[in-house]
Amino acid sequence: MTASDLPYRRGAGVVLINPEGLIFAGRRRDTDAPAWQMPQGGIDAGEAPADAALRELWEETGVTASLVEPLAEAPGWIRYDLPMELLGKVWKGRYRGQEQRWFLYRFLGRDADVNIATEHPEFSDWRWIGAEEMLASIVPFKRALYSEVIAAFRPWLA
Repeated sequence: MTASDLPYRRGAGVVLINPEGLIFAGRRRDTDAPAWQMPQGGIDAGEAPADAALRELWEETGVTASLVEPLAEAPGWIRYDLPMELLGKVWKGRYRGQEQRWFLYRFLGRDADVNIATEHPEFSDWRWIGAEEMLASIVPFKRALYSEVIAAFRPWLA
């Protein structure tokens, strides 16, 4: 079986911006590399992508739906492929990558409302950054996907 024989895992992601248009970035706990990303994750069976996005946001940042304002949704599914060294290791080897729906939300709370010390923490640190720094901070195999997401939401970003 080759990578092209495997399906894509369905996922959802959130671009969370503060009033200045800066993007929430969390530093991944599961790597020694300085890998920063936006909240994202899988869609559960029967779950709508928008609901999955808000669930992932809450699970990874402690930010509830009451603390965000929906602004936009990127058009269509956006895909990335796993690099060969991760293929077969991530998601028990069942997927070649992810296809995701992305949503833009404005954060209405205060920084103190962000809590990355969640039940199953994914981030060791977090910060607000500009779009270009977000692109420079994501792992290389997700950079094209992040470029597409940022392009879709550019009018709202700092």
